[in-house]
Amino acid sequence: MALDHTSIGVESAPVERTWTSTDTLLYAVGVGAGLDDSLRELPFTTENAHGVEQQVLPTFAVLAAQGGRGPGIGTFDPVMLVHAEQSFDLHRPLAPAGSVRITSKVTGIHDKGSGALVTSESVAVDPETGEPLITSRSAVFIRGEGGFGGERGPRASWPEPDRAPDHIVTYPTRPEQALIYRLSGDRNPLHSDPAFAAKAGFERPILHGLCTYGFTGRALLHTLAGSDPSRFASMSGRFTRPVFPGEPLTVSVWEDGDTARFRTAKADGTVVIDHGRAGVRPAPGSPG
Repeated sequence: MALDHTSIGVESAPVERTWTSTDTLLYAVGVGAGLDDSLRELPFTTENAHGVEQQVLPTFAVLAAQGGRGPGIGTFDPVMLVHAEQSFDLHRPLAPAGSVRITSKVTGIHDKGSGALVTSESVAVDPETGEPLITSRSAVFIRGEGGFGGERGPRASWPEPDRAPDHIVTYPTRPEQALIYRLSGDRNPLHSDPAFAAKAGFERPILHGLCTYGFTGRALLHTLAGSDPSRFASMSGRFTRPVFPGEPLTVSVWEDGDTARFRTAKADGTVVIDHGRAGVRPAPGSPG
């Protein structure tokens, strides 16, 4: 098995991705919207509530920008792959139903010794106008594929602010959370099949990293952007530990002007997303 380094920089052919109102509603429920209070997040969980217009959680952008497959990155055991990092820039709010045209490319394959870190970027544009809607960047870590003598890649520093968080939000997750979230498209058996999870070294199926990411995005949306998706500009984070469905998640947020830092942890204090950063736009009518 070997990774194909010639895939770096090769842009995929464009593909079109379409979603419906049902898709965005299901995604919202999949990342916990309405779980702790079924009436609190009606704009994201209903399309026919009186006086409430359906909106889309900003983190759905990551799913909307998936696609545009290039030549592939070589051969490897899929059990050894884990999601390592995820970021996105949302150039405008997404409609409850819509479509985008996506191109993607591998941007780097880095030698981390025990494995390889593969980074990629996807750009989703309006199919009619070509206007950019989403820029999504991700990284996966493939255990056992390092040691090829390549560059280790950049190492970002993230000093946690030396003060108490401005916001602390705790959300429950359901025991069947992964079974709900997988209906949004990620059918990786790591999140549903005990035998596959055991082969990967887990005692039982784990929650999707992007599900944890979505829970975190909800906390950021409500604390930083006043629950207004049009103010949510960007989000990035690094996955550090797995989450098992049913474990509560606590998001700690430090504000700094139009940006914020955050981390997400489990009940025992284990951090599951770090290096978190989010960008917000000013509220309508505010200075700047």
